[in-house]
Amino acid sequence: MSPPLVRDSLVVHGHRRAFVRAGSGPALLLLHGIGNNCQTWSGVIERLAESHTVIAPDLLGHGASDKPRGDYSIAAYANGMRDLLSVLDIEQATVVGHSLGGGIALQFAYQFPERCERLALVGSGGLGPELSAGLRAATLPGAELVLTALTGVSGPLRMGFQGLHRVGQAAGWRRVRDLAEAGDALLALKDVEARRAFLRTLRGVVDARGQAVTALDRLYLANAIPMLVIWGSRDPIVPALHAETVRKLVPTAHVEVFENAGHWPHLDDPDRFCDVLLDFVATTEPAQHDLDSWRRLLSQDTKGDIPAAVPAAQ
Repeated sequence: MSPPLVRDSLVVHGHRRAFVRAGSGPALLLLHGIGNNCQTWSGVIERLAESHTVIAPDLLGHGASDKPRGDYSIAAYANGMRDLLSVLDIEQATVVGHSLGGGIALQFAYQFPERCERLALVGSGGLGPELSAGLRAATLPGAELVLTALTGVSGPLRMGFQGLHRVGQAAGWRRVRDLAEAGDALLALKDVEARRAFLRTLRGVVDARGQAVTALDRLYLANAIPMLVIWGSRDPIVPALHAETVRKLVPTAHVEVFENAGHWPHLDDPDRFCDVLLDFVATTEPAQHDLDSWRRLLSQDTKGDIPAAVPAAQ
């Protein structure tokens, strides 16, 4: 496993925001998924930082950042990333989002198109309703009691998940690795503030039927910005068929499906992940936001282009 990352922190709007900053050059903003933190990028930051300024925050409610009783909506997270970049004196960035972070990246590009040079989505949320049963169940009444009970026996659970992780690494069982990563996210909810922030975040985008917040009705806007989509073919949390939805709706998008990878392709194959991301940045020009072009895009009638729900993965 990669060594723990050393975080800096800033107070924005009265709340501590932890983040990793590394390297120099054009900015890459790396946004993790729900229940994770910046540590999920530890295997790729060093290489990315050889040619870029890498900013990898712990989202509010996660990791070493504060966990207030507050707004954990996708829009609020996008606002928070805009403000963090502003305080760090970074005007524009290529935004890379994994899972929930992908949904935040999409929202960031929508709210602040002038600040988003490129968009890279990794096993992203917000592209269809389908979602794993475990996350859907966590939105139900009583979920906090279940989480409290599970994290109350964190010692044996941690040993079990660490054992799974070692076995998965040794045997190359990527589905086992996904289970271990999900277990680590669960164990991070050891205090009541973390659990409540997790549930507020999850319930803001998911209900018992699946993902309730979608970017599909605005995805046509992505033709105005270079987009990369990376997915694991064996993703057990968000089905890889969502990558095909993007391919259909955004013909200019570059779609890469990592065979046999799971929900964390940047952990399953960090070298390939860096190869693909760095090549994407090197071979595309950053988006140039233009108000007149943006107005014309928004005026398009795209209702007929929105696809029906993607079939659930088997």
